[in-house]
Amino acid sequence: MRYLRYAFLISLALVMVVVAVANRTITQLSLLPTDLAKWFGVNWSIDLPVFVIFLGGTIFGVLVGFVWEWLREYKHRAEVTHKSRELRKLESELSELKGEKYQDKDDVLAMLEEVR
Repeated sequence: MRYLRYAFLISLALVMVVVAVANRTITQLSLLPTDLAKWFGVNWSIDLPVFVIFLGGTIFGVLVGFVWEWLREYKHRAEVTHKSRELRKLESELSELKGEKYQDKDDVLAMLEEVR
């Protein structure tokens, strides 16, 4: 399974390199369309190769997806934390009750009764 993962990652890297080499043309990336930029008086733009824009957008999308999933799963993590605290509390309560039950008995007999 590990080799399959390495083969996938190597092929993905190879595809990304081929896409990067094929899309080296410099293009202008603007914050706003030209007419809207004139209206606001803001003309922010930068000249970048097409592959940088493509890969940057892909990385940005993946990061947004990770953050979105992390926020979406918050309620599940909170519930697991609450349940584990409750479980620890109940286990300690159970051990206290078992200790009270076998307080006056022999230790070996108490252990045998616990096994049953």
